[in-house]
This record gives sequence, structure tokens and C-alpha cells, in this order.
Amino acid sequence: MKLNQEQNKGTYYFLLLLVPLFWGGAFGATKHVITELTPMTAATIRFGLASFILLAITLSRSEWKINILNKSSIGIWLMSLTGIFGYNVFFFESMKYTSAINGSLIMATTPVFVTFGAVFFLRESWNMRIGIGLLLSLLGVFLVIVKGSMQTILSLKFNIGDLLLLGALVCWVIYGLIGKIVMKTYSPLLTTTATMLIGSIFLAIGSLFENDWGDVSRVSMQTWTEMAFMVLCSTVIAFFLWNQGVQKIGASKTSMYMNLVPINATWISLLLYDSSITWPQIAGMVLVIMGVIFTTSTRKKMISSPKQRKDSPSQMTEINNK
Repeated sequence: MKLNQEQNKGTYYFLLLLVPLFWGGAFGATKHVITELTPMTAATIRFGLASFILLAITLSRSEWKINILNKSSIGIWLMSLTGIFGYNVFFFESMKYTSAINGSLIMATTPVFVTFGAVFFLRESWNMRIGIGLLLSLLGVFLVIVKGSMQTILSLKFNIGDLLLLGALVCWVIYGLIGKIVMKTYSPLLTTTATMLIGSIFLAIGSLFENDWGDVSRVSMQTWTEMAFMVLCSTVIAFFLWNQGVQKIGASKTSMYMNLVPINATWISLLLYDSSITWPQIAGMVLVIMGVIFTTSTRKKMISSPKQRKDSPSQMTEINNK
């Protein structure tokens, strides 16, 4: 029984690799999409379409067993307001003022804050392996983002956009921590569906102030293709797997996979957008991967069967002597 549980956890660890892959690919897609649509409108389309797909799946599996106006669903509302609505508002608004490097560096601290929050508030386990893994990954992400350039580090400047980005960071941390509590009651599929449904409604209300819906019919086929990727892969699949990971292996270990996002964004840009890569970035990627493996791997313990535990060495000696 315990062996099956370990195998299931191994499956979750493997599937979670898709999350940073899809979120890393979304960076390049989003960069083009928002040249034709305003950020809030694009986010509304992305999460709105994703929520309808998830709702159809949830209803077909008869998993919709939640009254979103109930007191027990307050966690769902908080997840919607933080992880879907609040995160997107703060993130896109911050990009008007801050640089992509600043944004990436600030968001790279997400696993650290999620881990500390999970340890202090959710009583998740803490050990030296997690600490070393966090440190390795954080250093690796730093090298990937700044490309090992001292000039890039010295030229960093902080402004109001960075404060807004901290708001996005806080929203995502709260989203992850509350999700662990909510999914003690609701399944990952139901939680993902409900939070996206409510969150996209708030995004739609916010998009009305951008007055950009008239341009939706004029967007290019490339934008719709990129939007389809973000809806199906970066939203439906990635958010479901993320919530499932939070439920099954914990918020702290799941958050470590966010450090793989800049790695995937880098090599995808290298392949599809003709970007360059430096040796410090490659070294950073290795450190991140080592950190994630170090944190999420567990030491194997010998599990004896009930029969083996019952028959002690002294008993076996007596049997053999007979």
C-alpha cells in the first residue's frame, strides 16, 4: 500500500514538469498576444475560455457539488480573487513600469515564500534538503535571468512597478496556501474550475475599463493560435496539475517547479525566437534542476513486510536450529 502511494507521488512529480513547460511557453505567446489585445482583455479570453472547458469536463464527470454562495466556499472566492484576478492585475500593471529582469527576479522568490508559508501556517515538513534545494534553485534562477552579467546586476533599478509585482507575488503565495486547505474538501478539478470561473468574471469586469473588445474580431490567426495554446496548455492543464500537486505533495514542493519556468522560457526563446544563451545561464539551469531534484526526491527506506517484522532474527535462528 505504501509502495503504491510512493509510485503515485512519483507520477505527480513527473506530471508537474509540464507546468513550467507550459508556463514558460506562455511568456513568448503572451508577449505577442498583448501587441494586438490589451492585457486584461487577453486574460479574460484566456481564463474565460479555459473555465468553460473545465466546467464542461466537471459537469460531464458529475463533480460539480459546490454552492459558490455557501460559507464553505469562501476559500474558492479567495483563490479566485488572488491567483486569477489579483495576480493578473498586479502582474500586467507592473510590466508598464518595471523591466522583465526585475519581474523575473522578484517572482523567482515565490517558492521561498510559499515554502515558509506552508511550514508556518500549514505545518508542512521542513528539513535541510528543502533548504539546500531552495538555495540552489534560487541561485540558478538568478544566473539564468541576469545571464551571469555583472553589468546587468549593477544596472538594476527598482520602482513602483516592483512594488506592484510584490502584490502579484503575495497573491500567488496566498493562492497556493489557501489551495492546500480548500482541496481538503474539494477535488483539484472542481477547485480549478470554480476559481477560474469566478476569477474570469472579475477579469471581464476589469476589461470593460480598457475598452478593447472591439479589436477582438480583428486579431491575427497567429494570436488565436497562441491563445489556443495558452487556454488548453498553460491554463486548463497547467492549473489543474498545479492544484493537484498542491493537494498531493504539498504547496512547498509544488512551488519549487516554478523555478523551472525561466529555464523553459529561455530554451523556447532560443529555439523559436532566435535568442542567444550564455554559459552562466546553462550553469544556472543545471543548478535549478539540481535544486528541484534535491528538494522533491526522498530517501528510500527499506519497508519490511508484516511477516518479516513478526519474525525477528532470534526467532529465525531458533527455527533454523530446529
